[in-house]
Amino acid sequence: MAWDSILEYLTYNDGRPLLFTDIVFWVFFAVVLTIYSFVHKERALRNAFLFLASLYFYYKTSGFFFTILLFSTAVDFFIGHAIYGANKKLHKQLWVALSVTVNLLVLGYFKYSYFVVDFINSSFGTSLEVSNFFASTANSWFGTDFVEKKILLPVGISFFTFQTISYSVDIYRGLIKPVKNPLDFGFYVSFFPQLVAGPIVRASEFIPQLYQEYKLTRAQFGTGVFWILNGLLKKVLLADYIAVNFVDRIFENPTMYTGFENMMALFGYSLQVYADFSGYTDIAIGIALLLGFQLPVNFNSPYKASSVAEFWKRWHISLSTWLRDYLYIPIGGNRKGSIFSYSSMFTILFTVSLLASSWVVPVVCAAVVATAAVLSQVSQKFRHWMENNINIMLTMLLGGLWHGSSWNFVIWGGLNGLGLVVYKLWKKISPWGDKSKWYFRAWGIVLTFVFITFTRTWFRNESFDNALIMLNQIGGSFNLALVPEILSGFWNVFLVMGIGMIIHWFPSSFKLYYRELFVKSHWAIQIFVSFFACIAAYQVLSADLQPFIYFAF
Repeated sequence: MAWDSILEYLTYNDGRPLLFTDIVFWVFFAVVLTIYSFVHKERALRNAFLFLASLYFYYKTSGFFFTILLFSTAVDFFIGHAIYGANKKLHKQLWVALSVTVNLLVLGYFKYSYFVVDFINSSFGTSLEVSNFFASTANSWFGTDFVEKKILLPVGISFFTFQTISYSVDIYRGLIKPVKNPLDFGFYVSFFPQLVAGPIVRASEFIPQLYQEYKLTRAQFGTGVFWILNGLLKKVLLADYIAVNFVDRIFENPTMYTGFENMMALFGYSLQVYADFSGYTDIAIGIALLLGFQLPVNFNSPYKASSVAEFWKRWHISLSTWLRDYLYIPIGGNRKGSIFSYSSMFTILFTVSLLASSWVVPVVCAAVVATAAVLSQVSQKFRHWMENNINIMLTMLLGGLWHGSSWNFVIWGGLNGLGLVVYKLWKKISPWGDKSKWYFRAWGIVLTFVFITFTRTWFRNESFDNALIMLNQIGGSFNLALVPEILSGFWNVFLVMGIGMIIHWFPSSFKLYYRELFVKSHWAIQIFVSFFACIAAYQVLSADLQPFIYFAF
């Protein structure tokens, strides 16, 4: 019986992935650290060990989908060498195109098959069905019993796909040379702290660290422990507490609650998703630091942003900069349009027209295209403005689609893109643009936070109709008379939300001060603080461990 229990913990369990908030993960990490202490001086052995440990971590998190990770790793390892060895630029470009195509096809098959099939069926009245080709092949060849009628989404596939693409592109751009040892490259792709929910690590930033000597100073150790504790407290005390006790209830049944409760659930979700995702990132950065590796900063107090443009420089920085450098700039950026820009925008407008239930929509789309074509011929300035904003909108739409195979994510991305376009126009004429005045900046912060929270109506809800229901509740069933009773009933949740926002808005200098205070403190104090923080976190830990939100992406 004891052996069966141990085996259950060692093998993949669909109901219990290896989460940072699970004690099983920390047992796993303790074992990794113990073995690591014996192998860290031998670089090749160190990297090979961490590659195997990362594969096991992914197996515990996503089952036999680790084979997809191995496939992507193998393909881009060989393509990377082919790009570097090609003598002609055209040949290099063809190899890069092959890398991007293979990676996007794998991502598309597992993540967007249902989305595409549903679109085709609804548009053309067909009755196509999705079939799991990989499962049926494995069952036929190896006698396994994988589910054939459903395609499951491998955890973190969006993250490691973007990492392998960046590797091929960075080699093409001459930023790095290909990795010689396949185990070293496998370690880069699969490094377990950031494998399933980021941050997205670029090859040019991480691969040079593979060959550096391991060293861990007292300050680095203290900083690593600080980030781990900071992330755990964010996740458990803020994100999970708000979700379990308030936010999830409202989103599941918005019509059962007043408009005020729906509105507060939206603001609560904004805090929850930040604390959840940045909490994961903090833990990942801390763990990586203890192992001797630097991961990029992924958040910079995003709710201090006074504009949508500033928000996207502070939120999910690794994704924002990836989209900028590997999508926005290559398709023209703020300089010009491209064939990709125009063809993509035409495809989007055509799709909208196809899905519309009224003839008015395609007529309006056609009128917009015709007007834009005429104006772009008359005015070079308008043409430049239009092409720049097309590139912005495409980047944000695709960024939204990256998050999930749903029209709600596309709408969310489109709203943020529209916010960027409107802000660029508004800042030219705004009488409140002087951010040196605190009240102008405060107004910008409030307005930006409200707008970002509003767009998350589509990010959090599973369907367009659910999003509209929630907004309808806010607009039509606010019930101000019940607000005191609601504040009284959920006072503990609102208190936690208030404390969370106050901490978030602390000056960066103050946050740096107490981080350095912990790092420089005596080891006995660090142990006491760590013990107290862990006890506090696990006192409020919900019975069912809450997965990190970005595990779904």
